[in-house]
Amino acid sequence: MAYTPDELMTSVAARELADGEVVFVGIGLPNLACNLARRTHAPHLVLIYESGAVGAVPERLPMSIGDPALVTGSLMVCGMADVFQLMLQNGRIEVGFLGGAQVDQYGNLNTTVIGSYRHPAVRLPGSGGAAEIAIHARRTLVVSKLSARTFPARVDFVTSPGMRRDGVTRHELGMPGAGPVKVITDKAVLEADAATGELVLAALYPGVEEAEVGAGVGWPLRCRPRLARIDPPTATELRLLREVLDPKRLYLRG
Repeated sequence: MAYTPDELMTSVAARELADGEVVFVGIGLPNLACNLARRTHAPHLVLIYESGAVGAVPERLPMSIGDPALVTGSLMVCGMADVFQLMLQNGRIEVGFLGGAQVDQYGNLNTTVIGSYRHPAVRLPGSGGAAEIAIHARRTLVVSKLSARTFPARVDFVTSPGMRRDGVTRHELGMPGAGPVKVITDKAVLEADAATGELVLAALYPGVEEAEVGAGVGWPLRCRPRLARIDPPTATELRLLREVLDPKRLYLRG
């Protein structure tokens, strides 16, 4: 069955979530992935949104973190400060989903500026809660389409910390979370190397070769000794994405 890169990325991201995990959810493809997981293999996934909806069970895909669909049936609705202080900074968030305009060799994310900070070529939305998620979530998953422009060797600005910067590791800086353990792209899955923190090629999507992935990053991409192969989206995953979660194609392009 034919599928789009967005549908494949969303399905792969959904499979990374285990039933019962507590997930800090953003809008976009991570939102789709979490709701897809909840409707397939992880019905007890606990979804927490930045606006304060805890244990959200939206009947339709929420369009923003302030969508009223998040409130109905949720376990609790609290203030944003409670979400960050009592849950995230208290170590209760098991998975954080992030994206970025730039993702570098060590998983640092940039959502602040392209170019110099004082005279940027492009000014981006900024951190929001992304920096705190990258620091405190027990593990972080990054979702981003692969291109040399998006994956430079070094980001222009570190909005959300990855595994290391200028030789200093996140552990040395006292960050409690494991950081960006996986980066899910539209061609492959990259993983942080346990020894160096460098993103390496871990799994290929159907029909994609190593050279194609290497051309999409700005550093010499190393590979795991044995690369995994990712299964395409199942008929059930595609039906849920197309008919239930995003029938108007608000997030699933193509």
